[in-house]
Order: sequence, then structure tokens, then C-alpha cells
Amino acid sequence: MIQPIFHYWKRTASVLGVALLLATAISCSTVHRTVVELPNVPGTYYAGSEQCDLCHDDVYKDFVTADHAGLLMARGTNALDAGCESCHGPCGAHADSGGSTMPPYVFTAGRGSRSSYGARLSDEPPRSEETVCYNCHADVRAQFQLPDHHPVPEGEMACTDCHDPHRGSIFKGGGTALLSENDVCLKCHPAQQGPYVFEHEALREGCTTCHDPHGSINAKLLTERNANLCLKCHFEQPQMIGTTMHIFIGGSDHTQRLAEGTCWTAGCHEAVHGSRVDASLRF
Repeated sequence: MIQPIFHYWKRTASVLGVALLLATAISCSTVHRTVVELPNVPGTYYAGSEQCDLCHDDVYKDFVTADHAGLLMARGTNALDAGCESCHGPCGAHADSGGSTMPPYVFTAGRGSRSSYGARLSDEPPRSEETVCYNCHADVRAQFQLPDHHPVPEGEMACTDCHDPHRGSIFKGGGTALLSENDVCLKCHPAQQGPYVFEHEALREGCTTCHDPHGSINAKLLTERNANLCLKCHFEQPQMIGTTMHIFIGGSDHTQRLAEGTCWTAGCHEAVHGSRVDASLRF
């Protein structure tokens, strides 16, 4: 009798342990702060974002609403609000000198030589911006190495063209309007904006429903290859007619059409963003 009771309590303790671990993970995920380990730079120190407000009040007053404002420097209970310095580097010497000593990582022309942190480059400013972003967003750097990508690595675009590090959400556009998330994309792709008589409802879900904004293995930054992209929303409906299985999509027999190419390259639905003349987005 003793052995079964022992195993019972052992299982109970294991279950409670797992529950405690999950509770800890959930509680941590609800904290709107991110702890980062920032590099040390000889000759200066981290002064905290409040010091930036003394001279850069026009930026600081909006920065408190920015996603990046939630960055903390990992120093235990004495964690420092290092939001500004998480990108610009430790600005203690900059603050003490009244601005005559530049921050370690300055995003302007005439910067110093390349550093281990990656921001002080001799290249054009767009290249320096991306390098700093990559220090935390290594997954995005990998996406920009895929065959089809926005020309950020080539220096023709900068991360700040689509992301605002100084105010509000890191994603420009945004807001309460559903279509406002497309505003950033439509700045450079106005032809896809319309207006259309017959809309492709996928646009209301956002451009990222079909396109990966950083990079993709597929042409045109598409998230899926070939007709698989369309079939995520337009379901196939198999139907037996006589002794032959047919595939219907939207009430139309697509058995032969699916073998002719993608939905748009086969000459069927070329107006993938919207049409002014055809409800099936053919033209």
C-alpha cells in the first residue's frame, strides 16, 4: 500500500511542478518590458533615457510610447531604462560633455570607423541603420538573405522606411482602421491601392496575408508557392461526377485549370489585388 501512495504523491508533485512552471512563463509573458544585455563601451557609461530628455525633448516626449522604450539593460534589480541607448550606445560621456562628445553609434554621415557593435560604418546611413537593427533581429537579417527580398541589404531602403523606432508601434501605419496597416506598403506600391469596383477581400486582411515583408524563397515576396497561396482561403471541394473525381473551387470546376499553372499566371485571375471590370478578378 505504501508504494502506490508514494507514486501518487510523486505524480502529484510532478504535475504541480509543471503547473508552477507554466504559471511562471505566463506571468513573464505579460510583463511589457524586455531585458537585453547591452555591450560595454570603454570611456563612457549608460546614463538612462531620462538624460536624453534634457536636449532631445522633441523625440523623448513621443519615445515613451514607442515599443523600444520597453528595453531594460540587464543588471538585476538595478536594471536601467536604456531605451534610447539600446540603439545609440551608452551616452554618459555625450551627456556629461553637453553634447560635444558624440554617442558611440550615430546614424549620420561622417561617422567613425566600423566598430564591433556594427553601427559606426563608413557606408551610407541606410546600411548603418540596418546593422544596428540586426543586433537584436537576427531572424530578419536571415530573411533578407533569401532570394526575393526588399532591397535593404543593397542600401536602397532602410528599416526606418517601414518601422518607427521613436514613437508608438514599431509598425508604421497601424491605428484602429483595418486598412491602415497597408499604408506603409502603399507608399511605394500605389498601383495596388485601387480603388477597385471588385475588391480582393484579402487586401482587407493586410498585405502580409500574401507577402512576407522582409524576404521569401518565392517570387514577389509571396508566403506560399504557386496556387497553394490562394488555396489557403479558397478551399478545394472534391466532387465525384460519374466515375471521375472533380475539384470545385467557388462553385466552378477547376480540375483541369489547376494543372495549367498558378491562379494568376494561367490567365484566369490576373487582377490579384482587385478588378474594375470583373468580379472573378480575371482582368
